[in-house]
Amino acid sequence: MTSVVKHSTRKPLSGIAAVAGEQRQRNAQLRNEFPPRPAEAWWPHTAATADQVRERLGSPPFVGGFKRTRDGRRRGVAKILSWLSTFPGETWQARWLASGAERHRGPDWVKLPVAWLAENQGRTGPGGPVDLQSGLLMLTCGDVLRPGMAWMLTRSHRYLIAVMAEVRDRHGFARLAELAAGEQDSSYADSKVAASRIAIILACKGGTIADIAVGDCVELVETMRQVHTRGGQKKVDFYLRLRALGIFPDNAPHSIRAFGLAGGRLTIEQLVDRYRIQSEPVRNLLIDYLRERQPSLDFTSLDAASRTLAGLFWARIETLAPGIDTLRIPPQVLRTWKGELATVERTRISTNGERVKVPTPRLNYKDELLRVRALYLDIAHWAVEDPARWGPWVAPCPITDAEIQKAKERKHRKARMDQRTRERLPVLPVLVATVNDRRLAAAGLLAAAHAAEPGAIIDGTAGELRKAVVPNMIGRFVWAEEVTTGKRRNLSYEEEEAFWAFATIEVLRLTGIRCEELLELSHHSITEYRLPDTGELVPLLQIAPSKTDTERLLLVSPELADILSTIVQRLRNSDGSIPLIVSYDIRERIWNPPMPVLFQRGIGNERRAYTPTAIRKLLINALAATRLTDPNGDPLIFSPHDFRRIFVTDAIMNGLPPHIAQLICGHKSIDTTMGYKAVYPAETIEAHRAFIARRRLVRPGEEYRTPTDEEWDSFLSHFEKRKVSVGTCARAFSTPCIHEHACVRCSLLRPDPSQRARLQEIHDNLEARIIEAKREGWLGEVEGLQVSYSGVKGKLTQIDATLRRTATGTDLGIPTFGGLSR
Repeated sequence: MTSVVKHSTRKPLSGIAAVAGEQRQRNAQLRNEFPPRPAEAWWPHTAATADQVRERLGSPPFVGGFKRTRDGRRRGVAKILSWLSTFPGETWQARWLASGAERHRGPDWVKLPVAWLAENQGRTGPGGPVDLQSGLLMLTCGDVLRPGMAWMLTRSHRYLIAVMAEVRDRHGFARLAELAAGEQDSSYADSKVAASRIAIILACKGGTIADIAVGDCVELVETMRQVHTRGGQKKVDFYLRLRALGIFPDNAPHSIRAFGLAGGRLTIEQLVDRYRIQSEPVRNLLIDYLRERQPSLDFTSLDAASRTLAGLFWARIETLAPGIDTLRIPPQVLRTWKGELATVERTRISTNGERVKVPTPRLNYKDELLRVRALYLDIAHWAVEDPARWGPWVAPCPITDAEIQKAKERKHRKARMDQRTRERLPVLPVLVATVNDRRLAAAGLLAAAHAAEPGAIIDGTAGELRKAVVPNMIGRFVWAEEVTTGKRRNLSYEEEEAFWAFATIEVLRLTGIRCEELLELSHHSITEYRLPDTGELVPLLQIAPSKTDTERLLLVSPELADILSTIVQRLRNSDGSIPLIVSYDIRERIWNPPMPVLFQRGIGNERRAYTPTAIRKLLINALAATRLTDPNGDPLIFSPHDFRRIFVTDAIMNGLPPHIAQLICGHKSIDTTMGYKAVYPAETIEAHRAFIARRRLVRPGEEYRTPTDEEWDSFLSHFEKRKVSVGTCARAFSTPCIHEHACVRCSLLRPDPSQRARLQEIHDNLEARIIEAKREGWLGEVEGLQVSYSGVKGKLTQIDATLRRTATGTDLGIPTFGGLSR
């Protein structure tokens, strides 16, 4: 490469600054698409004379209310106009800004006109500051003055909504009221806050509700953050109501949170420019390289590659060797760079309580080296096909093959993961039982609190809890108060958290799906297959493409069907539908279209999809209730992926062939599946291979072909014949009954809870026969009867456990799909 290059003045950004810059770029994309209305310096009402303003504000619709109120408003308008007339400006808005009133927070601004009136007129007249407040209200609602948003947010506005609705936009506020009337009573307070936010936008921007732009809402939210306005979800609830009125364009974000989260994917240029590379030719090279690889990568992988190549690699190389413009890096610079890359500084608390930065080994050090090695090798390979474009950049690869060998790291990681699984698999039943008991207890406590009068002791709490009196939260949350300490508890939140922790753990352990796939489950994911002869439905769960971009179907077990049906029933609206949720994909950096996702929750008046962080919080709180500990005595922690490893380990240990487990989990390679299994992987692989070899020896080769219609019908009829009097037989296709149809003895029988009475009758009959056989001395029959008796008791216990775990049986609500062809 030539040494005469153009270098930019950009300086490398630190990691935190790069993330902040990335966030600003994303937000800028949406802000450019949805800008706020500009602040105008002139409009007709603010350019009117004082007499014209007084005449207009003294005529309908500005003269409603009592005579005392009208007189106070009239006096206040006259006083403020007299005061503002002393300041320079062609309009009342210019004079208002010149007065400096907005430099005084809250009601302190009235001290300025009060002091002027006292000095020039000797007194403020009747009403004093109250008249001034009323006068400013009329000038603002009459669109004579447009105060700044930050100043408006520091004041209380008791009458702003009512006056703005009366004099500015009666129809618009009436539509807002109609929207609030259709919601639950608990949303009344939220609707008032939202109306206040909308009135502030009108006061500061002018126009009617129909004129409000998306950018106006964003500007208000940003201003609220700057002045630290409280309100949580109420800060952004007004946007949802405006969108429901249909005043925004169709491409407007479904939630204003789109401006606070990633507003979209960064372009490749933006990904690279986060690190302010000084050499323009190298910057262009990295952009071209990433664009060449873009079709084969998802956005998360592309983002990671840009962070490594532009940030961890070249930006640091330029720091070590300023002015470098070639991929042929001096050996000394490379050694220094590798040494710095091998560690990362982490903040630790020292013995004296101070925060210190301690260098620790970078866990993904070889992954970062691998991306840099790929850059050099790809350029060398592409240069053969396009020498003019890539040839000048070919250079010896500074990363050797030995430096990226990961055999030892893989073994260490496998050992760590296996140990995690061995520690968690034995205690999984404890976790499952605890979260179910916690859910039922929270639901029972909430029901008892609903039935109790405010201030009364809640039944079943041994006098320790009473229902709290919270007037502003009627119909929304149920609060309880501990009698001894006075501490308040949100029973509605406790019940919701307990339920979703239970649902999360059950779905993860019964399906083995990834956390990403869990959060993408929707009502449309529940499908079915109908047997052609009997019409029996076989429920299936459709897993959307995620990590491997491969869709798959899972058979829904009875336990999983109970969980899914309970979730569906919980989410249904009054019309039977499930709310449509717009969720944000944190990996692909995009907003998904509205979908009836199953894992959703209400925050204020907005329904949001659960996030990975919220799922982890549910698991942490659920595990805290179990009081389980690891071998070191620390609280045991489950990650969502631990359930996936446990699922694979448990399935293979109980006889499921690994290649079937591979299909269920959606792995591309069976080696990945076997890596999830924690116990004796080599022995399992050899046993599976021996099993395949034996099966191929005993099975005729001609059977490895497409089945005929008769064979397919025979296969389907096997599932039709599984139904027996007390449940369903789960034996495999084309296998004989090993218990000669003595079903109560068989472990493959799945008892039907509706046949419990029949099983109880068999139980009582066997018990009587055993007593009779012992009395008559028929010892030959006693042993056989006791085997059947033990089997029946086991089935009854299994049914009782299912009934205890399932509070109520609800309709699964499977969407209707067309028939599936084989």
